[in-house]
Amino acid sequence: MGKGLDRVRDIYLDGIAGGNARAAVLRNTGHRYTQHSTGVGDGAEGFLAFFEPFVARNPKRDIEIVRLFEDGPWVFCNAYQSLNDGAARWVTMDMFYTDPDGLILEHWDTIAPFVATTVSGADMVRGTSEVDLGADTAASKALVLEYTKQVLQERGHGKLSNFVSTDIVQHAAPIGAGLEGLAAWLAADEAGSYDMLFHLMGQGDFVMTYGKRHAREKDIAVFDLYRVEGGKIVEHWMNEEEIGPREAWGNSGKF
Repeated sequence: MGKGLDRVRDIYLDGIAGGNARAAVLRNTGHRYTQHSTGVGDGAEGFLAFFEPFVARNPKRDIEIVRLFEDGPWVFCNAYQSLNDGAARWVTMDMFYTDPDGLILEHWDTIAPFVATTVSGADMVRGTSEVDLGADTAASKALVLEYTKQVLQERGHGKLSNFVSTDIVQHAAPIGAGLEGLAAWLAADEAGSYDMLFHLMGQGDFVMTYGKRHAREKDIAVFDLYRVEGGKIVEHWMNEEEIGPREAWGNSGKF
């Protein structure tokens, strides 16, 4: 327990924020490092080919891990990055698959610009950050799975209140406040269709889904992060990235 969390924290805070990319990737990755961040090649050398120039061109790297939790060999990380005194600000959601020693074997992510003014008014990154380890993980995951299937994939928007609190705190930048704001966004062209659930993981009251949606003729890789309380989804964050053309990928792709 916790080995993967420590390794993800180390590769982010020492490797990227601290500028020690080579040492960090070599000590925290396993016999393979399969990469799904499409601008980055596979393996430690692919990581370094991207991050050593990244460190050089961004001498000021303020990186904060806002949320971090695990589900067996899976680790989820939500980070905020401010580069060069705020010249660029990014939100990342990452998923890692690890071996029994916590060494990282595979990585998926979405990287999105930080939106200072969201439709709901809630901060895109802030909100609850600590996992309630006393919450029923299995029940939280089951609720989010059925919400994803029945509401997002099957477009059963009339069932929304079965899964979501009326006063849900909405952090997703394009979605309005409360249940009404979520209902309006789901019915809009911008939401499109939720085509694939790739993976679901959770710990305590937090559940993460990673999947693909299609909207306005674009395929979009999307992480949704939910907090569950009292049998309902009470808080939601979303981080998404348009999937570029196959010829632009540096590896096997987002999934």
